[in-house]
Amino acid sequence: MSYTETIGSRTYRFADLKTLMAKASPQRSGDQLAGVAAASEEERVAAKMALAQVPLRTFLNEALIPYETDEVTRLVIDDHSPQAFAEISHLTVGDFRNWLLSSTTDADALTRITTGLTPEMVAAVSKLMRNQDLITAARKRPVITRFRNTVGLPGRMSVRLQPNHPTDDVKGIAASMLDGLMYGCGDAMIGINPASDNLAAITKLLLMIDDFRLRYQVPTQSCVLTHVTNTIAAIEKGAPVDLVFQSIAGTEKANAGFGISLALLQEAYEAGLSLKRGTVGNNLMYFETGQGSALSADAHFGVDQQTCEVRAYAVARTFNPFLVNTVVGFIGPEYLYDGKQITRAGLEDHFCGKLLGVPMGCDICYTNHAEADQDDMDNLLTLLGVAGINFIMGIPGADDVMLNYQSTSFHDALYVRDVLGLRRAPEFEEWLESMQITDARGALLSASTQQPLLEGARDWMGIA
Repeated sequence: MSYTETIGSRTYRFADLKTLMAKASPQRSGDQLAGVAAASEEERVAAKMALAQVPLRTFLNEALIPYETDEVTRLVIDDHSPQAFAEISHLTVGDFRNWLLSSTTDADALTRITTGLTPEMVAAVSKLMRNQDLITAARKRPVITRFRNTVGLPGRMSVRLQPNHPTDDVKGIAASMLDGLMYGCGDAMIGINPASDNLAAITKLLLMIDDFRLRYQVPTQSCVLTHVTNTIAAIEKGAPVDLVFQSIAGTEKANAGFGISLALLQEAYEAGLSLKRGTVGNNLMYFETGQGSALSADAHFGVDQQTCEVRAYAVARTFNPFLVNTVVGFIGPEYLYDGKQITRAGLEDHFCGKLLGVPMGCDICYTNHAEADQDDMDNLLTLLGVAGINFIMGIPGADDVMLNYQSTSFHDALYVRDVLGLRRAPEFEEWLESMQITDARGALLSASTQQPLLEGARDWMGIA
């Protein structure tokens, strides 16, 4: 089915829904690289006007990637709930935007329709929204998950403590981990990106974190971000695996490039559940995504990068994840050129994930060759804090010395919590106070108060 829109004396024609969606997307370098972006701002406006008139039902009948050839499309269509969709089934994309922004549409309403939404519907409506619209709607929709603590409660924001090391040195990682905990970070998880996929090295890191967690009774969860097949092998060997990690994308071909399938993710999910390590819940999958991943694998099939990204959230929600992290600026300027594009993408990802019922966090980041700086990250951090982000990253000095990119620091987490009044996960908050790291308000106590724990942990870790 083709679509048309006239502006003045000029009529724009869009061959199909996939083309219309791509042309309606805000400007970004990845879509330009793929050759699917609007050729002018006028064409982009025409596409948005035409998209606003498309009934939501259309997305159930016109697949952007064929059902027969893509297991993600099959997942989306087969899992769609007509009952949940009924409440909004009469709306166009433009009407849906207005419904989302209405003062009468609350968290209960957004929760009711979750399984009636497809990622394409959600991506489409996001293309019609200003940044403030994305923030307003996302803020209405909390997504709460539990493992050893509770993440996503309104008025709270968690931090993934990321103590990476370029050689996986256990003492170096332990030092960064301890530093982050003393700043009150780590309630989302303690997650390490290993420099090596060697199973023995991965197991050593898992054992170190778990030993520390047990000694000090830290109500958090750990993760070593290795390929899911390595995690399954670690589980089979009895390693203390909490969260099961995998990078995912929005098409079957892109996921194959990661060496995964839906069946393999199901196997990993069941392996994680078999350990029964959660204490307050059993959400245990941790997924990372990023706009441009399908295009970089030549697996986008002409679909714009943001819509491909949202399709990845449909994969994620199938496995009841604890956390989903859009690593928004990490892939590079070929896909998100500058701070403005990174900011817009981060807000889109958070909004779309929340509407699909996914516990969204964001690695607010950029690579050193992007047209972006830390002021851009401060802006996005603040906007996502207002929008109700589930978690952000905590990295020593905001500079990851293993992955070589810029993110957010322990101090950045203190900043956004202070200015927006955001608290930590309740179980972790209680632990910090009991260990005299923070006071009852969540403010850091003086270094002298923290010193006994700090010295004890240093001795235990063998850190001078």
